[in-house]
Amino acid sequence: MNLVPVSLRAYKRSWIAGDVIAGVTLAAVAIPETMGYTSIAETPLVTGLYTVIFPTLLFALLGASRLLVVGADSATAAILAAGLAGLSISGLTPYSSEWLAFAGLVALECGVLLLVARVLRLGFIGDFLSASVLIGFLTGVGIQVFSGQIPAMLGFAKGSGTWLQQQKDMIQNVFDGNINWWTFSFALGAIVIIQGFKRFIPKVPGAVVAVVLSIILSAALDAASHGVSVVGQVTGGFPPIGLPAGLSWSDVGPTIPIALSCFILIIAQSAATSRSFAMRHGQRADINRDIVGLSGASFAAGLTGTFVVNGSPTKTQILDEDRGRTQLANITMSLVVLLVVMFFTGLLADMPNAVLAAIVFLIGVDLIDALGMRRIARERYSEFVIATVTACTVFLIGVEQGIILAIVMSLLELVRRQYQPRDFVLGVEADGQRKYEAAAPGAQSRPGLIIFRYDADLFYANASRFSDDVQNLVLSAPDPVRWVVLDCSALDDVDYSAGLTLNGLVEFVHNHDAEFWLAQPDTGLMATLTNYGVIGTVGEDHVFPTLTAAIDAYASAHPRVVTPPTA
Repeated sequence: MNLVPVSLRAYKRSWIAGDVIAGVTLAAVAIPETMGYTSIAETPLVTGLYTVIFPTLLFALLGASRLLVVGADSATAAILAAGLAGLSISGLTPYSSEWLAFAGLVALECGVLLLVARVLRLGFIGDFLSASVLIGFLTGVGIQVFSGQIPAMLGFAKGSGTWLQQQKDMIQNVFDGNINWWTFSFALGAIVIIQGFKRFIPKVPGAVVAVVLSIILSAALDAASHGVSVVGQVTGGFPPIGLPAGLSWSDVGPTIPIALSCFILIIAQSAATSRSFAMRHGQRADINRDIVGLSGASFAAGLTGTFVVNGSPTKTQILDEDRGRTQLANITMSLVVLLVVMFFTGLLADMPNAVLAAIVFLIGVDLIDALGMRRIARERYSEFVIATVTACTVFLIGVEQGIILAIVMSLLELVRRQYQPRDFVLGVEADGQRKYEAAAPGAQSRPGLIIFRYDADLFYANASRFSDDVQNLVLSAPDPVRWVVLDCSALDDVDYSAGLTLNGLVEFVHNHDAEFWLAQPDTGLMATLTNYGVIGTVGEDHVFPTLTAAIDAYASAHPRVVTPPTA
């Protein structure tokens, strides 16, 4: 039995130095980022650091991806906070011990759901969030995240109520002159430093520079005395081990919807990230094995005093750019962060909260994929509408509602495409050249011949439309139809309802003194159509292995009509 983790097998000693350096660099980025994510999850500052200790280690040991970085994530943190805020439980307030206990419970529930998903091989669930919907969802999260940090960057309290009410409250505070310019200066300075390093010195993590400088300046200038909110004493130490305190079995039910929302996003985002980086390096992604790692990471989060974790595309990209090769880099990051929480959290006391808000503000801005939205709008407007509706739902109504809508709209889009697929008539020129044309009334392949292609499986919802389209072609053909040939190359399956409809269509064609033929059906489709009696209605001798065979047979059977008259 091979006890070496999948992500570390076939390891080469020459990779060690690169992995360790990449891990240290990644820790420098992860420390300020994960602390910032606590402002989204509304949990104590140190819990952000806890997300990249044991959860990351568990994924490294149990997962398959060599590069995927697991830790705090803005989208799942937003789902968590929105979900907990919606629970009608007395004493459940942000940053409280009860709030953190419920956050840990959600992480444990995610661990169970992921474990069930692995046992039942449900990794495909992530595929039901289309790329356009995921872009829209994350864009909505980005708008919610960055707008939620602006009050902290300006030095006044964030408003309550809906997103629109919060924006109204923020604008009112600005007009009332409630901006603390010292606070704003720290936030603006952090943004300038981070963006400047990203633009001119990308190898140096600007967020770390901003944090260090802000702590030094805050202490030297006694920023707290000027009304600047600072982090204050951070309770560090080894992460607490054990079940979340003060909970009972009755608390499980109300939090399951939150865990389900996080679970779906975890699978979708982590699977997409894992696949992307595996293909980039010529590797094969093992999504079901990664789900085991994600389950372990979720259990680790729930048992070590922190909140739900997810695969991070941005930190995985950083690891790849720094030439990390395996999970040893992530293990190194975890050890570095563990040293920080054990011995150096006292150094964070003078850090302005506005600096953390500025870091999260930029993370939110980066989540807004304007380029992706424009590309979707240009290439498929219907999906752009779906992405836009999803984004607006996220920040106007709620993150949980946004993820539910994202799933529903993805499934509806799938059904819509199957219900209204593209259909074609194969045009055959006099010289034998072929081209697929839209199946509009009056279209035919050759005089008296209609070769029809339908780009979807036939099932109960689209079978009638399929039949109507073929009937319209027969009735509107400019020449009497002699043969109707169904090109089955894109037809993999036919359900029972569609089988009945297909039988009726064949009879319709026969009643119009025409023959019905099949071309290029695979063996599975042939077996299905035989069971439904379609082959018996069509005739076993009315099946062609190729379109060429069908065209040649028609030319032989009707030599006088295959060549259109020349002008």
